Parts: sequence; C-alpha cells; structure tokens
Amino acid sequence: MCNILKMEGVTVKRPDPIDWSVQYKTPDFESTGLYGAMPRDILIVVGNEIIEAPMAWRARFFEYRAYRSIIKDYFRRGAKWTTAPKPTMANELYDQDYPIHSVEDRHQLAAQGRFVTTEFEPCFDAADFIRAGRDIFAQRSQVTNYLGIEWMRRHLAPDYRVHIISFKDPNPMHIDATFNIIGPGLVLSNPDRPCHQIDLFKKAGWTIVTPPTPVIPDDHPLWMSSKWLSMNVLMLDEKRVMVDANEVPIQKMFEKLGISTIKVNIRHANSLGGGFHCWTCDVRRRGTLQSYFDHA
Repeated sequence: MCNILKMEGVTVKRPDPIDWSVQYKTPDFESTGLYGAMPRDILIVVGNEIIEAPMAWRARFFEYRAYRSIIKDYFRRGAKWTTAPKPTMANELYDQDYPIHSVEDRHQLAAQGRFVTTEFEPCFDAADFIRAGRDIFAQRSQVTNYLGIEWMRRHLAPDYRVHIISFKDPNPMHIDATFNIIGPGLVLSNPDRPCHQIDLFKKAGWTIVTPPTPVIPDDHPLWMSSKWLSMNVLMLDEKRVMVDANEVPIQKMFEKLGISTIKVNIRHANSLGGGFHCWTCDVRRRGTLQSYFDHA
C-alpha cells in the first residue's frame, strides 16, 4: 500500500515502532497498548495545524507517541501543533452499567444521547470528525463525547465551523465507515446507518451517494468494525480513489462517478478495525480553502 501511494506521487511517512505489550500505569488505571496502525484515529489536520486527539480507550492513552517524531518534524517546518486536553480516563468517564450486549437497548440509549463514555471530561477520537473546507462534521460516539466536540468547536472558531451530526447506529465509533466525504459536493452515506441531518447536505446542493453492499465474506474476521469498511476509502484527489481490490461493486460505482480506482488488497488489515481512510492521515494537500455550507 505504501509503495503504491509513493508511485501515485504521495509522500509517505511511517510511525515509530513501539512495543505496545508493555504495561503502563497512571494514577487512575493500568493498561497495555493497542497499536500504532491508524493515524486517522489520533490526528486531525485543519489548515496548517496538526491536532492530537485525547482518545477514550485506556489502551490508546499513549498511542500519540508513535507519531511524535513526524509531528515534531512538521512543527520545525512551520506547522502548528496542538495537543487536546488529555483525559484522566478515570472510572467516572465510563458508564459502568452500559448494556454492551443488547443492540435494542443501545439503539434506545443512543437516541437519548447516552453512550458508554460519560461527560465527566472531554474525550474524542480524531476519526469521529470529517472535514469539508471550512466545515467539520462530528458525531457523538462511544469514544467522542459532547465536551470533546465542544472543545474542538471553541478551539477552531471562528475560522472553522463544527457541526454535530448523528446516525441510526446503536454503536457509533468513528464516522468514516458511515459517512465519508469523497469530494466537493459528494458524500458516501451508509444505507444501514442513515444520517439524521442529511437535509443539511441536500440544501447545500450535495449529491448523496449510496455505496453498494460490501462483498466481504461473512466468515472474514472483523473484531472492531463492520463490513462497511468497503466505503472507508482514501481520496488521493478529486479523480483518484484507493479502494479494496476485492470490492468490485464499489469500484464500478466510483468509475460511474468519473473517479479512477486504485485497487489494493487490504482485507487482511480490515480485521484490525480499519480501511484505507483509517490507515492514513493526509497532512498536506494542494488546494485553496473552500466554504461549502455558508447557509448552515
């Protein structure tokens, strides 16, 4: 995948290797790490600013360390570098009675704005935010709370607007396999998790594209995600998309939209909980800042 990105003219940087099996301890908890596989979860780039997300899983508390060498290099070259307030991840941040096994109960609680994370302190994963020019869309999820979204809103104002959107999803965590902006005026919207605020996009003249059903087999191990990683694609620009080599239906969908597909087999990596969008974080892109939702 990295070699293909390089062949397409992309500068690729890799995180530092870290032994995530080492046990660590804070005043509030003990844990081992997870991985440094998905920079999209940790970092969000807005303009010339790189923001480190505080995260919500204890196993990901120190995951930012894998990216510090890269961030320091960008900082020395002029980028802004912000670290969001780090949560304590004390027990109060988590609803100890949350019904983890009942989908029906989780649907009802999500509709009421209740999730496994509380509002004890701000927390968020960067992957619960998605950008469209001056507008950033965020979802309240199992790992991103309203305080975290409010911190981002105040931090980025007045140059950027942060909007909360929600979906029919009993277990929301990361937005980019549910709602993925693929270009100016184009957004992929998961048919199994419809967006409650879709009229915001329709009123702005956006085209809502419904991706086809994924073809990944039922017996393929997916421990932290759904089959809809098929729509977790990486747009290199408005006319090139990196897509799973096995997902022929979505390849045909992109080709009908006039977008060339760069096919890569990443199915083995899906098992770790991410696709092309998750496994990358685009830091520098050519272009000018646009505003697509002035009516909002």
